[in-house]
Amino acid sequence: MSYMNPEGGYSVTFPDLPGCITEGDTVEEALSMAKEAISLHLYGMEDDGDPMPNPTPPEKLKVPEVGFISLIEVWMPPFRDKMANKAINKMVTLPKWLKDMAEREKVNVSHVLQEALKSHLGVSERYPI
Repeated sequence: MSYMNPEGGYSVTFPDLPGCITEGDTVEEALSMAKEAISLHLYGMEDDGDPMPNPTPPEKLKVPEVGFISLIEVWMPPFRDKMANKAINKMVTLPKWLKDMAEREKVNVSHVLQEALKSHLGVSERYPI
């Protein structure tokens, strides 16, 4: 559900997803932000194993006087791919001599570690579904 802010801009809330809120200066920006917000929220719920709520039918929503309903469509498979391939930091422990040798040889330790893990786990570039 979207509504105009008295100070300007638009806020977007999702009645079935408490805490999922975003905003934008224009309707277009607010709806774009809404797509990102709901994708992140649903991804977090999936990751935590939370149950997905059934959507409330639009006709059952109480819309504020300055508000309006806008359906936001998200397709989760590409978003899951994006999140699964997001780079993260992982601290590793190496003997000093090995770290020093890798630096001298200009070895990209992250790349070598990724390739070694993929080989060890028997996976390719794409994460297994």
